[in-house]
Amino acid sequence: MTDMDSTAITTPTRSRFRLLDWFHRHEKHLWWLHSLYALLLGIGIMWLGNRNYGFLRFTVLQVSFIWLSSLALRRVMDSPWLSPRWAGWIRAVINYFNKNFYQQVLFFVLPIYYASATIASRNFFFVVLVALSATLSSLDLVYDRFLSVRRGLNAIFFAFNLFVLINVTLPVLWSVGNAWAMRVSGVLALAGFATLYFPVAPFRRGKELVIAVSAILLIALVELGRGYVPPAPLQLVWSEFGTEFDRNAMRVAVPLEALEPGGPVRLYGVTAIRAPLGLKEKVRHRWYLDGKPIFASTAFEITGGRKDGFRLWTICTIEKLSAGDELYIDAETEGGQLIGRARIRVRG
Repeated sequence: MTDMDSTAITTPTRSRFRLLDWFHRHEKHLWWLHSLYALLLGIGIMWLGNRNYGFLRFTVLQVSFIWLSSLALRRVMDSPWLSPRWAGWIRAVINYFNKNFYQQVLFFVLPIYYASATIASRNFFFVVLVALSATLSSLDLVYDRFLSVRRGLNAIFFAFNLFVLINVTLPVLWSVGNAWAMRVSGVLALAGFATLYFPVAPFRRGKELVIAVSAILLIALVELGRGYVPPAPLQLVWSEFGTEFDRNAMRVAVPLEALEPGGPVRLYGVTAIRAPLGLKEKVRHRWYLDGKPIFASTAFEITGGRKDGFRLWTICTIEKLSAGDELYIDAETEGGQLIGRARIRVRG
């Protein structure tokens, strides 16, 4: 072989090695750039999620893929005939698909939960958790080096996100009430956690005990912690207060911007609640004066599908209003999930 032939062969090889070396030296920076791209893509997905609920069907398929691929990955990684190099490549490919599916699912449902939450209330914390989960799934290095490789973190991360998705999918696609949607989502979340956390093997007494304790804790969280979860996709569109009510228009005759001190005063409160077509939910009004409950209505069934929202109105007589007082109505589901809050202040 001549020197010319040797040069012709080795030059492309050297270039390839230089390129690979450059990628290795800047690997972290490139992954962070990819994470930034994923976050920007997530913003576009949020815009889509706020306008077309029909794509929720695709998110169910994406989460199903994450579940099945995570189970398969564990078995593949435990296989004795697979070389470490191939195991690394398979993990990288599955992780790439899973974290992208997580991003799309979570950024899609995030605006739905945000629209149902009430800022400065306890259920807004759940929206923060969903946003944090979406952000973590977009950070490649965090997902690849922590969430995907640590069994406990991976199982908890998947279970929470499965709950987040199913809890909003059931009311939107199958018109399941919010209380039952939370229960079903909790059961599926427990199943997701158990299948990803425990190895595929015959059940032992210790494993059964852990699952039983987890189930009890989950039931307690779902039933007692319902007020911390927004009743997605229900949302408060608008509200108003007044002293007279037009039953034909289903609105107060003259909306009030503020109340005058004194009393007694008889007030009407109207809230318009938007829900998907076919969804039925029982909703009540709870009246508060400076944080103290003064009246709670019975729960009335609302029906979704109205563009301007289902209008629920109640009446409350207040004996005395003092200057600076704040009056507000909490529109909440029969199960105690806050849909929205209507406020009005007393002049002074």
